[in-house]
Amino acid sequence: MSENKGFQLGTIGALSLSVVSSVSIVICNKALISTLGFTFATTLTSWHLLVTFCSLHVALWMKLFEHKPFDARAVMGFGILNGISIGLLNLSLGFNSVGFYQMTKLAIIPCTVLLETLFFRKLFSRSIQFSLVILLIGVGIATVTDLQLNALGSILSLLAVLTTCVAQIMTNTIQKKFKVSSTQLLYQSCPYQAITLFVAGPFLDGMLTNKNVFAFKYTPQVLFFIVLSCLISVSVNFSTFLVIGKTSPVTYQVLGHLKTCLVLAFGYVLLHDPFSWRNILGILIAVVGMVLYSYYCTVETQQKANEASAQLTQPKESETDPLIGVENGSAILNDGVVTKGPVWNSNKDLHA
Repeated sequence: MSENKGFQLGTIGALSLSVVSSVSIVICNKALISTLGFTFATTLTSWHLLVTFCSLHVALWMKLFEHKPFDARAVMGFGILNGISIGLLNLSLGFNSVGFYQMTKLAIIPCTVLLETLFFRKLFSRSIQFSLVILLIGVGIATVTDLQLNALGSILSLLAVLTTCVAQIMTNTIQKKFKVSSTQLLYQSCPYQAITLFVAGPFLDGMLTNKNVFAFKYTPQVLFFIVLSCLISVSVNFSTFLVIGKTSPVTYQVLGHLKTCLVLAFGYVLLHDPFSWRNILGILIAVVGMVLYSYYCTVETQQKANEASAQLTQPKESETDPLIGVENGSAILNDGVVTKGPVWNSNKDLHA
């Protein structure tokens, strides 16, 4: 029981850290991009990752965590894929309307569910599916406005969704397969992500903004917000891997939509952004979906714990015939998901 409570407290802490740090960096970046005109999002992200890697290197030097090398090709592929997914998301925003970009983000949850069902044989209960549908409807009402389609933008959005889903699933799978912590995985993959975006960033930003990041006038105010954004990003990157590792890619996406609702609310309260009854209705519906998702996950996790407890006591009750307690295969319930024998060479799915 004490281990279960400790895990629950760790999960709550990871979720809270992710929400607070993500909302903070959105507000900071909004001031940097909208107010100060620093519109080089991809390049800024590469700086975030460089600062994150340097911070983790200092933490390693201080022996705050242990370095655990593992499959170098897996780390390199994972890091580059993460960098590509970030770049594609930025391109999707640049070549599509804001409404279509929001639809792209909404598509990540059903795509993740589909991929996990196909490749991990995970069966999502009807209750979980219902709560996710309610959530997506609410976020869609609150955020999706205009839907302007174009061929290039649609292709970029499709690639962004696929790479993001695969990267987040890999985040969870690699941690379980190689038995590494979120910190260890982030430390080893950060350089590849940073290099990918550092090389591609100026080109992508130039294509999207028609400006040169190296010709931008860096005033003290701009530099202050860049440094602040980079410092907050350390917490954002760490909490992302932590949340996916402790929960699941789907739960992380649900959390991401909670952040979207909070950003809308904070934008209205603090920055006096336009806010309509449609936004309010969408946020309320999304909150209902999140509450239902959390409730069903809690109920099914408790059922899993009860089943595990029953299986532990079963051998003692059948000592006269030990063969009764032997089964060929088992099912584990996690985050409202029933996993039946992994297809990949890992025995659990990815978390971050």
